[in-house]
Amino acid sequence: MGLDHSISSEYVWQLDLRRDAGQIVATFRDVRLPRPIPLAYPHNPFSLADEWTKKAMMLTAIASGEPIGYLCLTERPASVAWVTDLVISPPWRRRGVASALLQAAQEWGLGRGHRRLFLEMQSKNQPAIRLAQKHGYEFCGYNDHYYLTQDVALFFARALK
Repeated sequence: MGLDHSISSEYVWQLDLRRDAGQIVATFRDVRLPRPIPLAYPHNPFSLADEWTKKAMMLTAIASGEPIGYLCLTERPASVAWVTDLVISPPWRRRGVASALLQAAQEWGLGRGHRRLFLEMQSKNQPAIRLAQKHGYEFCGYNDHYYLTQDVALFFARALK
């Protein structure tokens, strides 16, 4: 819980909704912001410990005996696992820690017989979006006002093999 959960982002996936001839068309655009914005963690930091006890698995990255990151997973029906939290301490970001945790989560999911792994993130969380894309996750949906912060959640998924 003592890790810095905040990030900053220079981009946002902007949602455009249109109604055309009985259809609803949703389009996301990668929009560069005029300056980096701070992005608050979308979950209540004071309830993290309680939430962690409800997770199916929590993976922790440790360096020199200190935690430097973690990833939380839940299990859902239809043989899927869901990454709900992926946090890396700022000095350790962009050094492969998130990729290693994600790889461990995929192996855990395979071992549990899951067929797909989902990631959720805020539409403003460019580093998480890039991580998902880098590892072959495909955009598969969104939910407006999903988080306590009222931010849009993006969902990415990939098959586990």
